[in-house]
Amino acid sequence: MKIAIVGGGISGLTTAFYIKQEKPDVKITLFEKQSSLGGKMMTKNIDGFLFEEGSNGFLSNKPDTLELVKESGSEELLLRSSDNARVRFIYKEALHQLPESAKAFLKTPLLSVFGKLRVAGEIFIPAKKDDSDETLQSFGYRRVGKEMTDAFLDPMVAGIFASTPDKISVNSAFPAVVKLEKEYGGLFKGMMKKKKKEAGPGGVLMSFKGGVSAFIASLANSMDIDIKTNSAVDTIEKNGANYDIIIDGKTEEFDRVILSTPAYESAKILRKIDSKLSRMLDDIEYSPISVVGLGYNELSHDLKGFGLLTTSSAKKEVLGVLWDSSIFTDRAPDDKKTLRVMIGGQRSPTLALKSEEELKNIAIKGVEETMGIKELPNISYVKKWKKGIPNYRLGHLERMTKLFEQLKEHKGLYLSSNAYFGVGLNDCVGNSKKVAKKVVSEM
Repeated sequence: MKIAIVGGGISGLTTAFYIKQEKPDVKITLFEKQSSLGGKMMTKNIDGFLFEEGSNGFLSNKPDTLELVKESGSEELLLRSSDNARVRFIYKEALHQLPESAKAFLKTPLLSVFGKLRVAGEIFIPAKKDDSDETLQSFGYRRVGKEMTDAFLDPMVAGIFASTPDKISVNSAFPAVVKLEKEYGGLFKGMMKKKKKEAGPGGVLMSFKGGVSAFIASLANSMDIDIKTNSAVDTIEKNGANYDIIIDGKTEEFDRVILSTPAYESAKILRKIDSKLSRMLDDIEYSPISVVGLGYNELSHDLKGFGLLTTSSAKKEVLGVLWDSSIFTDRAPDDKKTLRVMIGGQRSPTLALKSEEELKNIAIKGVEETMGIKELPNISYVKKWKKGIPNYRLGHLERMTKLFEQLKEHKGLYLSSNAYFGVGLNDCVGNSKKVAKKVVSEM
């Protein structure tokens, strides 16, 4: 049995790992078009400053990534976030600490008295009677009011999806929240009942010593597969019950093919084999985003916190600023500090595509306006993602149902990436494990 996996990001590597766990004798060839593995999970080291090009970690309240780390023998790389990571800020008309308790919520200037009363009144709002999809904005306005949605949910969705509440499906992006309303009749009712059932602590933000690239390397080295970098798959073609993978005019035959590439890349690869499926994949929207890393030899700001997110109403050019060296101790050399600034997203898509120099200047201006930092960075790094994070717009789940129904036309062909059912690291690992089990069950 020969299996091809196209795409060497976390989804492709995880799928390979779990297939090998079940079927050690299966021959797996992984094709990655870049010179290194990881996809958007990539760490750049500049003079000891570590800048993540994408995700910087995962929450431990879901078992998926922790299990993969342990099973791959990478446990020694685990790095727990500092206590500072619990302190988070929102920039509205000024910088405000995100309230961590009911008492702090009552005192926060982020909402008016009316806005707080409206949130408290959520317990009296009747549950939605049908399962129809709605935007996060519609859901938020209906359950907790406009003020809460605009001050809290708006920056939150910018931080997770680089999106805006009116452009993302709550059913697809935040299914657990929808489930609270459906099962318990409301958010507060659901949270109170779940708290009684689940007495354990919440998740802790985790990462890896040396950045996420260290884990990618460890995971790749933990399994016996043939990894081919600098190998961009042009297309795949049907060959009886099997598939031919074509790279630079050369053809290789496989029994199974798993595409762990972004949806738009999978669309190109599948164009010859199924134009309808290709169009469905191409229809999945992505948000452009740029990440600007700033390293300081000296900085007066104490950076005691996780960082900040801005509201749309603040009219700032930055979506947020992560205080990386405060979150994870190894992100900057001793006594030096690191920030990462997020720019663009659905809020300001054209900003993400500006020149590196312009993005650096936007980032420097952003940290001054939101944090009062006037010092210039000693080191900077810019990473632009024209298509960064999948944006699960309204109707996403229905489209995915149709897409995967169409995929059934091609036995032995599978899709595994963050474009479909969750963008976080835990989601990618969990979904990839499911794909691996499906592949094994259909051998």
